[in-house]
Amino acid sequence: MVRFTFKFILVVLLAVAASFVYLALGSGDPVYTMFEWMSPARFQQYDRLITAVATEHHLDPMLVKAVVWRESRFDPQKFGSAGERGLMQVTENAANEWARETKADNFRVEELFDPKTNLEAGSWYLRRASQHWVQQSDPMPFALAEYNAGASRVQRWAGAGAATNISTKDFLTSIDFPGTRNYVDSVMSRYRFYKRRGRM
Repeated sequence: MVRFTFKFILVVLLAVAASFVYLALGSGDPVYTMFEWMSPARFQQYDRLITAVATEHHLDPMLVKAVVWRESRFDPQKFGSAGERGLMQVTENAANEWARETKADNFRVEELFDPKTNLEAGSWYLRRASQHWVQQSDPMPFALAEYNAGASRVQRWAGAGAATNISTKDFLTSIDFPGTRNYVDSVMSRYRFYKRRGRM
C-alpha cells in the first residue's frame, strides 16, 4: 500500500512536471514561466491594479506590465541608481510634472513607493510619450525610448521623424545609447510574450 501511494505520487509529480515543461517551452520564455509558476504572487499581485490604471490612461495593460517587469521586476520598493523609484522607476522630475499636471495635492516623492501612485505617474508619462509619436506607424518603440532616455534624445534619434514617418528599424539603429536600445528591445519582447500567450 505504501509503495502504491509513493508510485502514485511520483506519477502525479512527473505528469505535473511534464505539463509545466510543455507549457513553459510553448510560452516562448521558459525561464520567466518557471519563475512565475514558482512565485505567482510576486508576478501577478499587481495585475488588477495595472489593468485599472493602464485602462484609465488608454494604454495596453500588457505594455504597462512589460515596463514594470523591465524596470523593477515587480518590486515596489526598488530605488534606482539615478533616484528612480518604485514599480515603474519614476524619477522625481517626472513625478513632479505628473503631480503638477494632474493637480495631485501635497504630492511627496516618497509616495512613488506606493504601487498605485507609481503606476499612475508612470502610466501618465508613458501615455504622454506615446502621444508625441502618434504619426509613426508604430509609436511604441519611440515612446519607450522617450520613457527611458527623455524626449530631447528621442527627437535627436528620430531626426525629422517627430513630424514624419521613420521606420522602426532606422530609429532603433540611430539610438546611440546601447542601454536605451536594449531597454526598448527588452520591453517590446516582454510585451510580445504577454500578447502571444494572451494574458499578462
